Amino acid sequence: MTALDVGEVVLDYERSGAGPPLLLMMGMSGTALHWGEPFLHELRRDFDVIAYDHRGVGASTPLAGPITIAQLARDAAALLDALHIDSAHVMGISMGGMVAQELALAVPAQVRTLTLGCTYCGGPGSSLASAEVGQRIMESLSSGSREQALRTAWEINVSPALVDDESVYARFLAIAAERAVAIPVIMAQMQAIAAHDTSARLPGLRVPTLIVHGTEDQLLPVANAHLMASLIPGARLEILEGVGHLFFWERPQRSAELVRAHAAVPA
Repeated sequence: MTALDVGEVVLDYERSGAGPPLLLMMGMSGTALHWGEPFLHELRRDFDVIAYDHRGVGASTPLAGPITIAQLARDAAALLDALHIDSAHVMGISMGGMVAQELALAVPAQVRTLTLGCTYCGGPGSSLASAEVGQRIMESLSSGSREQALRTAWEINVSPALVDDESVYARFLAIAAERAVAIPVIMAQMQAIAAHDTSARLPGLRVPTLIVHGTEDQLLPVANAHLMASLIPGARLEILEGVGHLFFWERPQRSAELVRAHAAVPA
């Protein structure tokens, strides 16, 4: 990856593939590696794929205090500017989907199309993980056992159909070993997520929007997708049956097809 000074911070990014630019925004506790090679391989056929690490993650600028989703969106806008990209297709998942919302609302000219995956808008009618899931996450983070934290994260992020697939879990562990995210960074991201609320502003969003969500999502229930689709004018909603939070791990080819079709890239 390449570290790039974007003004306020340095962001570590990777650029690969060919075609119109596609900016990928990862979620809480994730890195650019967490998009997974199967999904990235599919995207590279059609896009100039730009995947980066948020501040506090990897080789990007360390955190110097609390963060906000809007602040992370300004980082993304600055990255596009530093790369001399006037506008890009944008895909954000989970926390990254919240960042993508803020980017599209603040600088719509930078966003050709918007894909929001397994995310939420905050505000009335939205919902985070259940109390039980939240407790499991907090217990795993405070356990002092990295093995327990990773296994818990895996079990919560994927559907029952994938959870016992040891070959895929091994890829998940390898990514975590290559680029770990510090617990204080994860906690700061959780606080930023808790404060996120674009619900009152989404009806003013004028960017072509695709919303993708799995029915087995334990972190951000699928009801959030229906809510956002009702708020964003003309939004297209794609619900993946039997799929968990990491839908692009469980359905990489289908997920790439959806992004390609939304961006109107020829098959």
